[in-house]
Amino acid sequence: MLNHYLDARVSLMASRLLGSEDIQILAEGSDEQRAAVLERAGLGAMVEGMKSGRYMEQSIILNQLADIVILLRAAGDARKFLLYWVLRFEITNLKAIIRARMSGIPPSEIRHELIDMGFLASLPIDELLRTEDVGELLRRLETTRYADIVRFARSAFETQHRLFELDAALDRRFYQGLVGLAGQLESELGKAFHDLVGLMIDRINLVWLLRFRFVYKLPPSQVYYLLIPSRYRLSSSVLMELAVLERFEQVLAALPQPYRNWLEEAENINEVQATMESRFALSARKVLHSPAHGLSRAFSYLVLREQDMRRVRSVLKGRSIGLHADTIRQALGLVETSPPIAMRMG
Repeated sequence: MLNHYLDARVSLMASRLLGSEDIQILAEGSDEQRAAVLERAGLGAMVEGMKSGRYMEQSIILNQLADIVILLRAAGDARKFLLYWVLRFEITNLKAIIRARMSGIPPSEIRHELIDMGFLASLPIDELLRTEDVGELLRRLETTRYADIVRFARSAFETQHRLFELDAALDRRFYQGLVGLAGQLESELGKAFHDLVGLMIDRINLVWLLRFRFVYKLPPSQVYYLLIPSRYRLSSSVLMELAVLERFEQVLAALPQPYRNWLEEAENINEVQATMESRFALSARKVLHSPAHGLSRAFSYLVLREQDMRRVRSVLKGRSIGLHADTIRQALGLVETSPPIAMRMG
C-alpha cells in the first residue's frame, strides 16, 4: 500500500514540472503570463523570496526540502536513500561555514546565508560557528554522522590547506556514499534506477575530470584522487585512463558509447556539461513516466524539479538585470527559432 501511495504522490507532484512551453513563457512572456506559470508550478515562493532579499539558492533548496518531506512520508524502507540525498543540502551549509572560517567572517554575518533545514538538520551549527579554525571544525564533525565524509576531506585539507581541495573532497565523498547506498537498492529497484544513478555519476565525473585537468591544470594523479569511485560506464579504470590524456579532444574521443556520440560536437567544458545534463534530464523524465519502482520515479522527479528551479532562477535573475529575452533563451538552451508568445497562445 505504501508503494501505491508513493507512486500516487510522485504522479501528483510531477504535474507541477515545467514543460518547454512554460520555459518559453518565462523567458519571453508578460509578467502576468510568467506569474501564472510559476503559480501552477508551485514556485511563486521563489519570487517572493527574491523580493524579500532571500538568496535564490536558499529558495531552491527549501522548495526541494518541502518535496522531500512529502516523499519521505510515503517512501517506507526506501526513505534511507532520500534522507542521504538531504545531506547534500547540509553540505552547502557546511561549505558556507568553512568559507567563513577561512576568510575570517564573523559567525553573525554567516548565519543569514545558512539554510534552515528544520527537523532534517543534523549539523551542530552553533558548535561549528564557535570553532577557532577549519582544522578544529573538521575534528568536531568526526563525532557526527558526517564522520566518514569529513575524514576524507580533512586528509585533503591537511595536505593542501586550500578551499578548492576541501570542497572537492566533501563532494566526492558524499557521492561515493550515494553510490554505495544505491548499490544496495539496485536488486530491488531494477535497471532504471541503476542507469539513472549511473548517468548522474558519469556526468559529474566527466565534468570534474575536464575541469580539474584543463582548467585547474591538476596532475592526473590528483584529478583521479578527486573523482568519485565508480562502477558505471565511466568506471574507475576508465577514469584513470582518461585522466592522463593531454587534450580535451582526446578525452572526448576516448569516451565509451553513447557518450562519445553525444559529445562529438562539444567544443568546450560548458557544452559537455549542458549536453550531459540534458541527457540526464531526458533519462529522468523517461523513468518518471514509466512503471518503474516508486523510489526511482521519486528520485527522477527530484532531479527534474531541481532543474526547473534553476531554470526559473536564471530567468528571474536575467529579467531582473534587464537581459533581452533572446539572451535568456540562449542561456536556457532554447536556441531554436519560435514564434512570439502571443501568437503561440492565440
